[in-house]
Amino acid sequence: MTAAQAKDIPDPREELVEHLPAMRAFALSLTRNRAAADDLVQDSIVKAWQNIDKFQPGTNLRAWLFTILRNLFYSARRKSKREVQDSDGAMMATLSEKPEHDGRLAMADFETAFAKLNVEQREALILVGASGFSYEEAAGMCGVAMGTIKSRVNRGRARLVELLDLKEDEALELTDKSTMAVVTARLLPNKDFV
Repeated sequence: MTAAQAKDIPDPREELVEHLPAMRAFALSLTRNRAAADDLVQDSIVKAWQNIDKFQPGTNLRAWLFTILRNLFYSARRKSKREVQDSDGAMMATLSEKPEHDGRLAMADFETAFAKLNVEQREALILVGASGFSYEEAAGMCGVAMGTIKSRVNRGRARLVELLDLKEDEALELTDKSTMAVVTARLLPNKDFV
């Protein structure tokens, strides 16, 4: 790479802030706890900053950040196997606030159903559905085959439809476009999103 070409590529440190909302949404989908999600995003940014020299300029910074976040989440999850889980959600309910919009009941139903999916399906739906990554990009971030991601997305969607008791032609009435994107592919123009 010539000096002129290197000068045209922006410094990835300057782009980090642009990806914080998407990282927080992804972390929230994995942890289901706002405080834990914020901590996970913060740890991910610190790790990315410390390893910024390992990032290859010109590649997908968002995918790199999501991979760091995902890896930190699974590392922490492995370490916490001996901790007491909040299986009935009582502690989580005290840490979160229900959304204050017209679709809050539908959103609460969706959150309950989404929480019942296994972590791999939630992760795939957030990456492909809400975050707009292609199946190929999501597969790379998760370290699995593209067919595995497609399967997780399709099974996750089918399970959500079942849990929400939706009919084939019935729409879920939510005001959150990202949440809707998880349920239906029509909201995001991603050619790989089927």
